[in-house]
Amino acid sequence: MGNITAIFSDVGGVLATNGWDRASRRRATEQFQLDWEEFEDRHELLATAFDTGQITLDEYLGRTVFYRPRGFTPQAFKDFMYAQSEPYPDSLALVGQLAQSGKYFLATLNNESTEINLYRIQRFGLRHYFSVFFSSCFVGIQKPDPAIYQLALKLTQRDPIECLFIDDRALNLESAASCGMRTLQFRGAAQLKSDLTALGVTW
Repeated sequence: MGNITAIFSDVGGVLATNGWDRASRRRATEQFQLDWEEFEDRHELLATAFDTGQITLDEYLGRTVFYRPRGFTPQAFKDFMYAQSEPYPDSLALVGQLAQSGKYFLATLNNESTEINLYRIQRFGLRHYFSVFFSSCFVGIQKPDPAIYQLALKLTQRDPIECLFIDDRALNLESAASCGMRTLQFRGAAQLKSDLTALGVTW
């Protein structure tokens, strides 16, 4: 088995909290006193288009929240959405060490809508660590579709066996493995550090 030369990482659940997951949406409906079932039904109808960059955040909110008058502004709701993003400092420190070593090609591979993705890249300083962002909103494909992993391999011209994919969800890892990539399931920064060392990754 060859040495690992490229590391692809999820963002939400590995480097930071999830950007706009079910728990975040539940908190939003409570904060702004929205009907949960109605909001979630509308979200589900738009989720794929939102996460693959087919609709903007404003369009998403126009169809899920502001399709009728509200007692709060779109900006207030956006601010709440962005506030759901919190970093995992230990994970980011580890990625920083990997980037500083200069030994590996680092890229993200994640599902996220455009505006939230750009906000998180900026807020967490991800441009300092990663060379490319294979985000669903940029490439128009979502995990766990094998096509997103195959695209990442083609565009980076890497042999799958040299590539490691880190994610917190088993299904996403299974799809990456089906493309020949090596995988690690994230359960915490200490565990990730130990597993990387076991795979021969050094920094």
